[in-house]
Amino acid sequence: MAARKTIGIGIIGGGLMGREVASAFARWCALVDMPVEPRLVSVADLNPATLTWFEGIPSCTQRVTDYHALLANPAVEVVYVAVPHNLHEKLYLDVLAAGKDLFAEKPFGIDLPAAQRILAGVRKSGRFVRCSSEFPFLPGAQRALDIVRKGDLGLPLQIVSGFHHSSDLDPTKAANWKRQSATCGAIGVMGDLGMHAAHLPLRLGWKPSRVYAQLSRGFTERPDGKGGRATCDTWDDALVHGWTKIGDREVVMRWEMKRLAPGATNTWFIEVLGSERGVRFNTGEPKTLRVFERGTDQWWKETHLGFQTPYKTVTGGIFEPGFADLIQQMWAGYLVEREGQLNGRFGCATPEEAVASHEVFDAALRSHLTSTVVSLA
Repeated sequence: MAARKTIGIGIIGGGLMGREVASAFARWCALVDMPVEPRLVSVADLNPATLTWFEGIPSCTQRVTDYHALLANPAVEVVYVAVPHNLHEKLYLDVLAAGKDLFAEKPFGIDLPAAQRILAGVRKSGRFVRCSSEFPFLPGAQRALDIVRKGDLGLPLQIVSGFHHSSDLDPTKAANWKRQSATCGAIGVMGDLGMHAAHLPLRLGWKPSRVYAQLSRGFTERPDGKGGRATCDTWDDALVHGWTKIGDREVVMRWEMKRLAPGATNTWFIEVLGSERGVRFNTGEPKTLRVFERGTDQWWKETHLGFQTPYKTVTGGIFEPGFADLIQQMWAGYLVEREGQLNGRFGCATPEEAVASHEVFDAALRSHLTSTVVSLA
């Protein structure tokens, strides 16, 4: 097997997702036919205690509280940034100005103007940039994508895409930055979870031309983690009803993003229905794909999927992937596309798709505040 090209990676923000990414790199040997291999060489986080976890990674020889030191490190070629939304614009532009490629976290800026400025910076820099969105790398999502792309849906009827979780049902859960508009953004849950709902529809060209949104808040106050109480002013649930064009037909589409979905634990789903064929996939049943076919009778057929990921691994095909596998698949997609070797396989969300999602969320926010249907430019 030919030697893999090594890519030096830096992580800004060593919390939950920073550790997940580092773990994915540690399992890179599971991937086969991979021309590149990431090597974590530097991590930056404001909290020195957070940096101690990375002491167990031999290649990570630089652990700093000032991210500028990471950006000055010539061994760092690609930077992954996982920080609150209000910090996206400055850090992303700083990464680009340092001559590094960027793997950005969603939503790509705290609001639409920030996302547009980031996109302008990306284009000016010429650097390779993509946005995090892991769930479309699931076998069920990929099969759904294949079915839709075959073009035999018949008359397109409906699209539903979304992401639900339930961790905010607990009123004793301490408030964090995602519960404050100043750090999460006025779009609230749409910024937090929206790229999950938007990625596949946008990849298929299904950007809504008009939207009507219903937004709601849950608990408006939570413990602050310091013995007091904190005000929570972000939207917790969002239903964005839209209309999109498929061919010459206007089709209804709904994006759902919920932090208060009873019983849901990181549940991602996609449904596309047509008069002749349709598909449903929901991570609540991660191996199960449902396909609709119409003949003399009508059927919903069900099949169980195995480890059929876009980027081949040593894992047996009868097994099923988990979240850690999706993070690794997403990074494989990023690094392979960066090398110009995507070869028709699924790639990460583009900066343009991230900005398009912001355009929808901005329109949804205006729709809810005015109780009107809002047209997108």
